[in-house]
Amino acid sequence: MAENPAYPVGLRLAGRRVVVLGGGQVAQRRLPALIAAGADIHLVSPSATPSVEAMADAGELTWTRRRYESGDLAESWYVLIATPDSAANAEASAEAEARRVWCVRADDADEATAWTPATGHSEGVTVAVLTTDAKGRDPRHTAAIRDAVVEGLRDGTLVAPHHRTRTPGVSLVGGGPGDPDLITVRGRRLLAEADVVIADRLGPRDLLAELPPHVEVIDAAKIPYGRFMAQEAINNALIEHALQGKSVVRLKGGDPFVFGRGMEEAQALAEAGISCTVVPGISSSISVPGAAGIPVTHRGVAHEFTVVSGHVAPEDERSLVDWAALAKLRGTLVVLMGVDKIGAIARTLMENGKAAGTPVALVQEGTTAAQRRVDATLATVAETVRAEEVRPPAVIVIGEVVTVGADGSFETSDGTPAVSSDGTPEGTS
Repeated sequence: MAENPAYPVGLRLAGRRVVVLGGGQVAQRRLPALIAAGADIHLVSPSATPSVEAMADAGELTWTRRRYESGDLAESWYVLIATPDSAANAEASAEAEARRVWCVRADDADEATAWTPATGHSEGVTVAVLTTDAKGRDPRHTAAIRDAVVEGLRDGTLVAPHHRTRTPGVSLVGGGPGDPDLITVRGRRLLAEADVVIADRLGPRDLLAELPPHVEVIDAAKIPYGRFMAQEAINNALIEHALQGKSVVRLKGGDPFVFGRGMEEAQALAEAGISCTVVPGISSSISVPGAAGIPVTHRGVAHEFTVVSGHVAPEDERSLVDWAALAKLRGTLVVLMGVDKIGAIARTLMENGKAAGTPVALVQEGTTAAQRRVDATLATVAETVRAEEVRPPAVIVIGEVVTVGADGSFETSDGTPAVSSDGTPEGTS
């Protein structure tokens, strides 16, 4: 075969017949992209993986359940050959050559007329990496290059400026529980493209240091409130900067719509006629317990979990929580913003039937370097919080799931054993 480099091109396959021979792992990896391209896919194979079979059952492709036969490639625009039968592959490849159909061969790239590049996607851009040297093809190397470019575009470390006018607006970005690595890739990209970032105290602060010098960072806690309530002042700041034609990111901790007042901000923006994009974030109600080795559900232990705000005490007339009903549930109760009210919460739960010995865990500054877990029971949690000087932010988990990972085998996301308040690995004496 000639040593000339392959010519890169993007095929527009929507509505065009594409034949795939073989329903194994190669086809399973390649079919989703062909489906996304809108191709009229015809699979010829006596068997298929469960995933490929599911694609056929869903009507995403037509499956002929037999081996390849001469003539199967008629009227096709593109062919993927991926069967374990080398003789059939060679015969099909010869048919594709005769019909002038571009053909990819999984078993012998040198005999193919087309190669599949390593591809990835980032916000409307497809990155395709193809080796130009026929003798030096290294799929792992091209895949590594693809991954590096796509990751850079997604997390903002590789910034490609937009040369067309960007539409100004506001993005409500959930920053996750605190660890900067736990923000979504879309959230991180929007941060890299922002002109203004209005950040919460509990957002992933480390990400702010990575922003370009021209980005204006505003601490939401320090916005001058004047005669306005805090939330109204934040809403006004979002509107003001967006009306100046800037791209604004409202960086919030956790998820914007989980006790984050995100909808209030979205409604204010809508009333002002400003476009708003909501980027969900990892809620601390699930991620922080998980980082401390506590599953909020576990087979045979808890079939449900309930997340409540504890910023208003149970006896406060402003409370919207039915604590008496929660006391009767058998699943997990996760309390956010409840450290200073935990005594009243525990007392109310016990008064309404929750066992005094119910396990409780408090995870302070979860997913960060300062993460600390303190264990207690409903009967002892108020005194434990005082003795251990537990401070917000902390997620409180109430229920039997607290003891599920108490054998000491759990490790945190950085590979270190989960550690209790006295510095010993959980589950050890």
